[in-house]
Amino acid sequence: MEELVRPWRLGPRGRWWFDVLLAGTLFLIIPFYAIQALLDGGAAQDVSSASHVVDLVLVVVQLVPLLWRRRHPVIVYAVVASACALQVLLLDYPLVSQVSFPIAVYSVARYARPRWGLAALAVGLFGSVLGAYDWLGAVDAASNNASQDAINWSTYVPVVLSLATFPVAAWALGALARTRTAYVDSLIQRNEQLRREAEQRAELGATQERARIAREMHDVVAHGLSVIVVQADGARYAAEQDPALAPKALETVAQTAREALAEMRQLLGLLRDGDTLTRPQPRLGDIATLVEETRAGGMELTANLPEPGLAVPEGVALTAFRVVQESLSNVRKHAGPGAAARVTVTADDGSLTIEVADDGRGAAADATAQSGGLGLIGMQERISAHNGTLETGPASGGGFRVYARLPL
Repeated sequence: MEELVRPWRLGPRGRWWFDVLLAGTLFLIIPFYAIQALLDGGAAQDVSSASHVVDLVLVVVQLVPLLWRRRHPVIVYAVVASACALQVLLLDYPLVSQVSFPIAVYSVARYARPRWGLAALAVGLFGSVLGAYDWLGAVDAASNNASQDAINWSTYVPVVLSLATFPVAAWALGALARTRTAYVDSLIQRNEQLRREAEQRAELGATQERARIAREMHDVVAHGLSVIVVQADGARYAAEQDPALAPKALETVAQTAREALAEMRQLLGLLRDGDTLTRPQPRLGDIATLVEETRAGGMELTANLPEPGLAVPEGVALTAFRVVQESLSNVRKHAGPGAAARVTVTADDGSLTIEVADDGRGAAADATAQSGGLGLIGMQERISAHNGTLETGPASGGGFRVYARLPL
C-alpha cells in the first residue's frame, strides 16, 4: 500500500524555535525603553523618568508571556490583556509592545476552545473602543486644550475601526488555522483507519488463500498417494505372479507421481513471491482422465459424464473435479478390496450435480471418514464457497454415497 504523505508541519522543536525567535525579535523593544528609563533616571522626581519606568514594566509584562502562548493560551492572553488595560489607565499613548495583543488573540483562537476565542475577540473590540477614546482625548487635549469628553466622531470612528481590524484579523487567522488543523487531523486519522482496514483485508485474504491451498494440497496428496499405493501393491503382486504386468503398474505409479508433483509445485509456487509459471487448473473435462486413471489402478468404475464441451465456471469445474477426486480416493482407502464405484456428473436446471457411490463397507467407511480426516471437511468448504449442497453417508443397499449440487 502506498505510504501516506503527511502535510508539512513544524515539529515540537521547530515550534519552540519559532516562539523563541518571535519573542526574541519582540524583546528587542525592551532595551529601547530600558535605555530611555536609564537616561532619565538621574532626576528622581522627574515625571518623564517615572513614565519611562512604567513603560518598561508594561513592555516586559506584555511581551514575556508570549513564550508560553501555545501551552497556556488563555492565561497568556489574560496577562497580556491586563497589561494593555493598565496601559490605558496609566498612559495616554500607545506602546510598540502592544503588538503582543493580536498575537495573544491569535493564540487563543488557535489553541484554545472556540468560546475562549470569541471572548478574546470581544475583549479586543472593547479595548479598541477604550484605547481610541483615551489616545485621541489625550491628543486633542494636548493640541487645543479641549476637554477629553468632547469626542470628534469623524476622527474617532475611523480610529476605532482601524484598531479593531487587528484583533478581528488575528481571531480569524487563529480560528481558520484551528479549523484547518482539525480537518487535516481527521483526514490523517481516516487514512490511518483505511490503511489498517486494508491490512486486515489483506491478512484475511491471505488466511483464506492458505486454507484454499491447504485443501488443494490435501486433495492432490491424498489422491496421488492412494493411487501410488494401490499400484505399488499391484506391481508387487504382479512381480510374483505375472512379471509381465509389473511394468504397466509401475508406469502408472510414475505417471501419477509426476502429475501429483507438478500440482504440488504449482500450489507451492503460489506461496512464493513473484510470478510463477503454473499449469492450468483441472476443468470439468479432466474428470474423464481421472476416471481412466482410477480404472487403470484396478478399480471397477462406471462413469456417466457430460459432453466434453460443456462450459461451466472455472471455480465450479475445479470444485467438481476435486469432489470426484476426493471421493474416489476415499473409495480406495475405506471401501475395502474389490469395491466397485459409480461416478455420475450431470448438468441441468441451472446446476451441476455430482454423485459418487460405491458398494463397499458403507457404515464402516462412514465411521472411518468421520474419525478425523479432512477430506469431507474440505469438500464441504469448497461446495459452501459456491453456495452448493453436499450430502455424504451410507448408501441404501450398502456402500457409501457422496452427492453434491453446485449452482451454475
